[in-house]
Amino acid sequence: MKVKVIDEEHEKDLEKEINKFISENDINVIDIKLSTSCSIYSEEQIYCFTAMIIYEKKIEE
Repeated sequence: MKVKVIDEEHEKDLEKEINKFISENDINVIDIKLSTSCSIYSEEQIYCFTAMIIYEKKIEE
């Protein structure tokens, strides 16, 4: 079992990167964990969208 962590500032960018990782790798996804956070820097809100993909490499038959 392996994990891949992806971190983006926009949820659409995170979605794109998750789909890209899954389509470019020969894997079986076991689970995807999602985390979001928001912080304030000066007067700007900064969002962080993080996903951890838990997967296994597909076994060739």
